[in-house]
Amino acid sequence: MKNHEFAAALGVLAIAFVATNVIGQNTMSIQSRLFGLVDGKDVDLYTLTNENGMTASITNYGATVVDLVVPSPDGPRDVALGFDSIKDYRERSPYFGCMVGRVGNRVAGGRFELDGKTYDLAKNNGPNHLHGGEQGFDKKVWDVLAAGLTDKGVSLVMRHVSPDGEEGYPGTLTTIVEYVLTKDDALVIDVSATTDASTPVNVVHHSYWNLAGHDSGTILDHELTLDASRYTPIDEGFIPVGHLEPVEGTPLDFREAKPIGRDMGGFPAKGDDPGGYDHNLVLDGEAGDFHRAAVLMDPDSGVTMEIWTDQPGIQFYTGNYLDDLAGKKGAVYPRHGGLCLETQVFPDSINRRGGIGWPDPVLRPGSTYRHRMEHRFTY
Repeated sequence: MKNHEFAAALGVLAIAFVATNVIGQNTMSIQSRLFGLVDGKDVDLYTLTNENGMTASITNYGATVVDLVVPSPDGPRDVALGFDSIKDYRERSPYFGCMVGRVGNRVAGGRFELDGKTYDLAKNNGPNHLHGGEQGFDKKVWDVLAAGLTDKGVSLVMRHVSPDGEEGYPGTLTTIVEYVLTKDDALVIDVSATTDASTPVNVVHHSYWNLAGHDSGTILDHELTLDASRYTPIDEGFIPVGHLEPVEGTPLDFREAKPIGRDMGGFPAKGDDPGGYDHNLVLDGEAGDFHRAAVLMDPDSGVTMEIWTDQPGIQFYTGNYLDDLAGKKGAVYPRHGGLCLETQVFPDSINRRGGIGWPDPVLRPGSTYRHRMEHRFTY
């Protein structure tokens, strides 16, 4: 399908991808400018603006959210951690704002078996495989297929084709992500993927959030609710041990809102692990159904983000390895300066599928992988 045909199918307006373009009606608009070069390819930054003045700036390097500015009662605030330059994203990003894949999160031992064959992946997290490997989706220049205004809001559509054998995975996987900034202050992320050979897929969004503002310190006083009654216990390498356990009586019980820092001492520093939350929780409800996963609130401003998804799990990570990292606009991000809420299938599902409660992440030819996330903001 050609780019203009794809745009027509989505009901969006295609734009010419030059350094600066503007499409707008009233105050809804999308602008693009050159953000940098990667391996001789132009990388652009697209700024989506809705009628309320909320903006999302997204680059096609890693399909990455660079800024997300919400019109809070105290004035506009950027609630997403990030960098000012492509150079920083390439050289020192802890997965700020990107789409990770082909399989987000960890694969134990960097190895899995599928249909009688063993596949070896890059071991880029100690002995394990993490977030798609050395050159995962976060480090690719995605093709921009379409950008413009729709009846849903302002839309940006990108595609990455991962060839057979990339990072050790079988099959050519074509992944499409659509970002939509809606009229009612939600950032919607729709992912779909198809393959020509069976392969595991878990494409995950990896923004670090701080609802007080990306430059405001830690998120330990943020109040969090997780609609999850169970979790997947892990070993010292953050690999699930294979069974599900209730959150009741553990620091992971966020079924009622509580400050993030209140019980975090239950996961203290140990060896190379600085401590804090980095756990997958099992969301309540049926997998595939669209359901609420999390509610995050900054108590000082009242800015609130709800996350809705069709995935069975959510990775809750409190920026444990941020250590006074120099970020955008002169900000310095301390440990726990942002948190991730990554909807997903469970870590290492490819090696646990068939177990009680475990999802199957294998995508077969003729089927379509889908992953929908909505980040709904209120003030």
